[in-house]
Amino acid sequence: MRARPSVLLIDFDGVLRRFDPAVTAVAETRYGLEPGTVLSVALEWPRIEPVITGRVSHADWLLGIADTLADRVGGPDTARNLMVEYDAYHGGIVTEVLTFVRSVRQAGVRVVLATNATDALDLDLDAFGLTGDFDAVANSSVLGSYKPQKEFFLAACSMVDASPSECLLIDDADRNVRGARAAGLSALRFNGPEDLSYARAALSPS
Repeated sequence: MRARPSVLLIDFDGVLRRFDPAVTAVAETRYGLEPGTVLSVALEWPRIEPVITGRVSHADWLLGIADTLADRVGGPDTARNLMVEYDAYHGGIVTEVLTFVRSVRQAGVRVVLATNATDALDLDLDAFGLTGDFDAVANSSVLGSYKPQKEFFLAACSMVDASPSECLLIDDADRNVRGARAAGLSALRFNGPEDLSYARAALSPS
């Protein structure tokens, strides 16, 4: 019988942090773009893969997005102004999730922030006052591997000297949940704060 996990790996965007698309849509509409256009371009795999593996900086990633959108918004300078406005919005922390993280950690559960992120992650954590809320931060752009790769999950577990079988991942992406399970972790697909009661019951303090 599998032991209850005693380490929590938790995703950042989509779980602990949420973005309101209505906020970014205001800027996009003002520049003549359909809402969601910037995100669609930003997440194109040939563009996002280098930045989440640390081969391209966050700043250069934004410049690449601006270059792609330049013809649609009236030129390179206008596109770069758009990206400055777009990147100024950092989303918001989901209070229920942060409360959960702090409570399970206080109860003795080690918590790793496990996220596909750029080299701007530390600045975001500092801006939100979260730098002291995790025992470790597994940032794909630092590790050079990303969810759902097995190497990412093994590296994240090793940051707190835990085996995969000791760890529970909470993530909003099904591919990451499946990848974590394939790597030997327990994993929960996050649909909203209502899932946290199950996660709390699944964890046991170390």
